[in-house]
Amino acid sequence: MRFDLSFYKGKKVFLTGHTGFKGSWLSVALVDAGADVVGYSSCSTTETRLFDLCGIASQITHVKGDVRDLERLLEVFAEHQPEIVIHMAARSIVRDGYRDPVGAYSTNVMGTVNVLECARRNPCVKSFLNVTTDKVYENKEWLWGYRENEPLDGFDPYSNSKSCSELATHCYKNSFFSDGRAAISTARAGNVIGGGDFARDRIIPDCVRFALKNEIIIVRNPYSIRPYQHVLEPLCAYLMIAARQYEDGRYAGYYNVGPDDQDCFQTGELVNLFVDRWGEGMRWISGLDGGPHEANYLKLDCSKLKAAFGWKPRWHLDEAVEKVVEWTKRWRVGDDVRECMDRQIREYVQ
Repeated sequence: MRFDLSFYKGKKVFLTGHTGFKGSWLSVALVDAGADVVGYSSCSTTETRLFDLCGIASQITHVKGDVRDLERLLEVFAEHQPEIVIHMAARSIVRDGYRDPVGAYSTNVMGTVNVLECARRNPCVKSFLNVTTDKVYENKEWLWGYRENEPLDGFDPYSNSKSCSELATHCYKNSFFSDGRAAISTARAGNVIGGGDFARDRIIPDCVRFALKNEIIIVRNPYSIRPYQHVLEPLCAYLMIAARQYEDGRYAGYYNVGPDDQDCFQTGELVNLFVDRWGEGMRWISGLDGGPHEANYLKLDCSKLKAAFGWKPRWHLDEAVEKVVEWTKRWRVGDDVRECMDRQIREYVQ
């Protein structure tokens, strides 16, 4: 099933974390669809950001604010009266959670509670989606995919804080939205790749940094298995869930969003794809660093999403890596990366 983004034309969408990697791509997709986007983000980083490179700020309502600041959030909701809320703001790196667990919990748990509280107090909200992660599950390192009814118990501070974010959403849904006045869902997505991701401690951004310096790529955990997918795969799924539950509250629920089995790769195999697509004599070596615990095997069962919406992934991993390399090489020479993003979005949805 292909989702028609024209649903969002004229819709008022409140998007937290809009200046992040995924948030920037989602902002562009929503603007291209004709949505009225209000973005809310702390804008705390001083590093290179896709948000700045793609020039989206002038096409949305760009609000600086911290999701931990309930009063600020309430002011923004009262002013803009959004119909649809997509909550993506988070501390999103596993190793950052180890470095600052209090920050991870305060942002990922209380930030979620605050955005939910704004939805509770503003009847304008008809559809609410909390974006979490595949790492919310109690990871037993088994070979089959986790389903939505599996226990939630992330191991590390980041993963556990997102488990708590899920539980807070479930609580608000049951306690305050059982009358159906707003449809509440969560989406648990796997690892994403795409042009413009400059985050630390992520495999493809790390590969890009080595490639731009023409250095040998060092891979921290080459044998870990993850469900990798292009960033447009989960983003379009989020938009589909938020739209369908807006129209029919029976679609509200908890959904895994991930690739099919053939795109659950060992990290080293993913780097092989990158090296092959990049060319220029690139190669990699293993560099196990004895860092903090990270899951070795993690896969999602996305049967529920497929059954409910007729959804299925569109781009396999080789094509996804090709899109990353295309974007990065255009950025390297100063080409128009926004045009590249717009075109890739069109290619994906058409």
